[in-house]
Amino acid sequence: MEYKNILKKLSLIILIPLGILITHISSHHPTFVEKIYSTKINKIFIQILSSITGIVSFSIGEFIVLSIIILFIITLIKTITKLINSKSNWQYTLLSFILNILMFISIVYFMFITMWGLNYHRLSFGEISGLNTSKASIDELELLCEVLINRTNRLREKVTENENGIMTFSYQKSMLYKRSKIGYNKVSDIFPELSGNYGIPKGVFLSEALCYMGITGIYFPFTGEANVNTKTPAPMLPATICHEMAHQRGFAREDEANYIAYLTCNMHPDIEFKYSGNLLALIHSMNALYKYDRDRYIELAKKYTDKVYRDLKYIKEFWKQYEGPLKKHLLN
Repeated sequence: MEYKNILKKLSLIILIPLGILITHISSHHPTFVEKIYSTKINKIFIQILSSITGIVSFSIGEFIVLSIIILFIITLIKTITKLINSKSNWQYTLLSFILNILMFISIVYFMFITMWGLNYHRLSFGEISGLNTSKASIDELELLCEVLINRTNRLREKVTENENGIMTFSYQKSMLYKRSKIGYNKVSDIFPELSGNYGIPKGVFLSEALCYMGITGIYFPFTGEANVNTKTPAPMLPATICHEMAHQRGFAREDEANYIAYLTCNMHPDIEFKYSGNLLALIHSMNALYKYDRDRYIELAKKYTDKVYRDLKYIKEFWKQYEGPLKKHLLN
């Protein structure tokens, strides 16, 4: 019986190399992935899945992750206790524990690849939409930064401020999640690949923990949920929501999700979204300019209005308080 159990577990571990093989093949056939997987099979599946999980307001993905962590701790304690008390059969107990972990990783990995992961190998958003994605010169990058600064400065004058002079919302934060789809509905008229009916984004209950990891949001492919760190500074929250919604729509690459967030925020009627999207684009563009020409960066940064500068300073100081060994510099 023990031998048969080991064989069953080993057979499931084969899903790891199978997933790697599927990924390798897909990476060489992006057009096939785009036309068959991303725009048909996966898109339909995720819309159905996210609509079902969207019935409840809390993040099912967060609940699943916490349950797995608790179950792992309980299993680990039981295994250690069994090893201590076992005199003759400790080898099987240890082997069974290791195989259980490998089996779990194998199943999760294969599910990730088949349920969403192949989107990493689809055609780029630029190729799909016909946008020019050729590398910009330093002069072009500088011009882009200047345009974004001027636009962000103008938009900042129209948003609401809190008592500390930091951008805030003219309505309850919970409305951001419900209204976030408006930008996608509008932009899908231009880019139909962004269309679809998906479950609304959800705030993560343990957002404080995400802050220590430097994570602003997580797309959970196993439930089709766009999860957002609710403690994300207000100036960046609308753009973060739209970023996670881009992942939900099958655009896995971070740079593409950022660009889609910028597009959808700009198409949104709410000033909060417009400002947040432009601020996101400004931060990334200025960071890129800083890498290539610090002098130009310094000169352009002087053009920030006091209000934009306050928001940027607030964002920087917010994340600085969470810096530590657990922090990962990610923008998910």
